Amino acid sequence: MTEMVYGAVPVQGGEPILPRWWRTIDKWTLSSILILFGVGILLGLAASPPLAAKNGFQPFHYVERQAVFGSMALVVMFLTSMMSPNLVRRLGVLGFVIAFVALVLLPVFGTDFGKGATRWYSLGFASLQPSEFLKPGFVIMMAWLMAASQEINGPPGKTMSLVLTVVIVGFLALQPDFGQACLMLFGWGVMYFVAGAPFILLLIIAGIVVLGGTMAYHSSEHFARRIDGFLSPDVDPTTQMGYATNAIREGGFFGVGVGEGQVKWWLPDAHTDFIIAVAAEEYGLILVLFIILLYAVVTVRSLLRLMRERDPFIRLAGTGIACIFGVQAFINMGVAVRLLPAKGMTLPFVSYGGSSLIAGGIAVGMLLAFTRSRPQGEIADHFRSRGR
Repeated sequence: MTEMVYGAVPVQGGEPILPRWWRTIDKWTLSSILILFGVGILLGLAASPPLAAKNGFQPFHYVERQAVFGSMALVVMFLTSMMSPNLVRRLGVLGFVIAFVALVLLPVFGTDFGKGATRWYSLGFASLQPSEFLKPGFVIMMAWLMAASQEINGPPGKTMSLVLTVVIVGFLALQPDFGQACLMLFGWGVMYFVAGAPFILLLIIAGIVVLGGTMAYHSSEHFARRIDGFLSPDVDPTTQMGYATNAIREGGFFGVGVGEGQVKWWLPDAHTDFIIAVAAEEYGLILVLFIILLYAVVTVRSLLRLMRERDPFIRLAGTGIACIFGVQAFINMGVAVRLLPAKGMTLPFVSYGGSSLIAGGIAVGMLLAFTRSRPQGEIADHFRSRGR
């Protein structure tokens, strides 16, 4: 609490790991994540029972699973946040390699669970989505390459990162998973911009993305159906988008009351992709604005702390994770209010999903590790000293 009011406390040498961790961690971000997880459990209690009854499970089957996966995610988050940036980088690169191999093998061993997109491995007791675990490793790998390119006689890291990103986006598009592909391309673009890329190059890449989207629209029925539904002036009230739109409208400012919402009985993805519609209907605009505030605190607070960071790798990796975290939340909520086409993307730490929760725990743990206070001067002091 002291840090929240007076700022970061300098690291004291020889401290045990837990007191040092507590002294240096960003408590605003940590508190926001814990509250988001609590909100997810609260909304799961409302959204999960109808689906559990439909599938022949106990009423709180999915809530219990979310609590288990969420607890695992929090443990991973805390452990990762205690690591040094160098250890995070090593494990992140290793995780990237493993997740990338899993992504490549999806067409052979993966399944679509009847959703028209091969994104998962069926493990019997659960499912695994490699793209969720690829995101934190991808950011670490790209940041490492870009930071290495800034060293004297360093490798062409920026070019290598672009080639690797194109390959990954290609594999994601084959599933098809255009939402995750766009998210990773956005994360790479943000890091590339922070690393000093010329703006004209980013515009060229944006043009290529638009061209790729046009080609995908004409070649993928799955993609075209979602775009057509988004552009249509009329919303079919019997579709997921129609149910979600109506639920948000019915919720108003204060909501219809706890347990009184109806959208959870009609939306098959009410506990995952459209969880914000359940929040809006039962608790109203107040809870939705509170959730948006929590995501804004995590994203903005992290970026402000990273602006003072002198290490290029930490600055790039932290920026990539913070921006992907914030934009994923924006996309999920934007889809629910029909600002964006349907993407099939979870709301971090709120939606149900083992892969999403655990991978989110890894990513936020990395972000907390990167934004911990370290005994260093401000980056502005570094530039002033070089100019003398």
